[in-house]
Amino acid sequence: MKRQRGIGRSSALVVVLGLAGSLLVPPAVAAGPQTPQVRWDVCPDDVVAEAAPTVLRCATVPVPVDHSDPGGARIDLMISRLASTNPDKRRGTLMLNPGGPGGSGLALPALLVAQGLPDGVLDSYDLIGMDTRGIGHSAPVSCGLTPDGPYISNIPPYAVDDAAVSAQAKVAEQVAEQCASHDSDGLLRHLTTANTARDLDLIRAALGEERTSYLGYSYGTALGAAYASMFPERSDRIVLDSNIGDTHLDRDGMRRYALGMEQSFPDFAKWAAARHDSYGLGRTPAQVRRTYLTLAERLDKAPVAGFDGNLLRLSTFGQLFKKMQYPKLAQQWQTLADGDSTATRRLLSENATAGDAPSSFDNSLSVFLAVTCNDIKWPEDVGTYRSGVAGDRERYPLLGAATANITPCAFWPYDPAEPPVAVDDDGPRNVLLVQNLRDAPTPHVGGKMLRHNFADRSRLLSVDDGGHGAYVLGDNACALNTTTRYLVEGRMPGKDTYCPAG
Repeated sequence: MKRQRGIGRSSALVVVLGLAGSLLVPPAVAAGPQTPQVRWDVCPDDVVAEAAPTVLRCATVPVPVDHSDPGGARIDLMISRLASTNPDKRRGTLMLNPGGPGGSGLALPALLVAQGLPDGVLDSYDLIGMDTRGIGHSAPVSCGLTPDGPYISNIPPYAVDDAAVSAQAKVAEQVAEQCASHDSDGLLRHLTTANTARDLDLIRAALGEERTSYLGYSYGTALGAAYASMFPERSDRIVLDSNIGDTHLDRDGMRRYALGMEQSFPDFAKWAAARHDSYGLGRTPAQVRRTYLTLAERLDKAPVAGFDGNLLRLSTFGQLFKKMQYPKLAQQWQTLADGDSTATRRLLSENATAGDAPSSFDNSLSVFLAVTCNDIKWPEDVGTYRSGVAGDRERYPLLGAATANITPCAFWPYDPAEPPVAVDDDGPRNVLLVQNLRDAPTPHVGGKMLRHNFADRSRLLSVDDGGHGAYVLGDNACALNTTTRYLVEGRMPGKDTYCPAG
């Protein structure tokens, strides 16, 4: 899960939301006499401000840059803690991840408290947030990306034809080369889901815990699935919410964004049709859909104040994450449909936030690229992407010609160091998969995929709701109660469960 911001050329849309030869796979990390001791202290000012009024404590844990060389160079990872204040009910640690890859998680314990995380969970666990390797306060990486450059989103631009794919290929190749040129300390190539899972186990050991529980959203489900598969005996209660479907994001996974938008868009279309007299976007859901497609094509040919069809598609996709964003999205469409340049510039200015600072933009996108491209080999032939774009433009007209387009992973300078983590069904039944039926970046099929691969280790909780994030972030009582019951009491549903709407 990545909290959404206004979408313009001044902001990145980072969502989830992605091997050859003789490969050395580092062994599982074990606690030993050299396990560092965690010393809690005041958090950095930016974390304090984001977490307020909740007060968190922060610390650092050293980890190897290269887990196959544990005696080599090390980096410090910053973690945060909201400690349980009920020793009689405390059962251990609950590690948290907000998704991305590229999302900072240091303030996440406080943000979940603000969203209404139940007291039973707060009593049962020390909540552990973190900036995983390469992010924020944990040895941040940079590709030198800027908000006014040609690469403004982890989702490629919508390709209206084959020529647009070829043009994007040149940008993608330039970005890959730029990332390599900025990788002066050699850290970028070590940003992988598997290495981050190994980091989690070192953090667990440093905290003095034999096992750890985990709550991850969006890409955080890939990280959690990797940890539960690599370290099943050290995983306690695992909750994976808004699943991408595997332990890595690959080309098929990114193309599922387009499927998710097709499944989520009708909720907004129905909402907007019921408010036609206010927004004028169509009296029926079908008319609202036509309004979107017509407006996008018009902006492709004649942008308003620099706002083109690609930005309309990305902005609409991002604002389908939460129903509370529907009014802002409808207002945006109104402004663009009117062709009012002054109002459009004002709208973009109002939507920009401090979180869109160039350093944050660069770091988030750089981590997304590194993890996604390092985890698995992507196709290199531009023709493969042209074919995919043509097919998905017809199959998923709302966004398909964007998510099937070519990315810098096609030109990435580093080959994956190891195969992606395989989801392992050999372990305790301790993985609860939570999935909304309609979710733009992580459609319901992602939960079904992990359910199949985890087999009897898991149960799938399907929620009749739209939006990104069900537990605490949604408003479905069944999803909230079922997940809380598992985290606090360990009561895993005996079978896959359906939560009706409302």
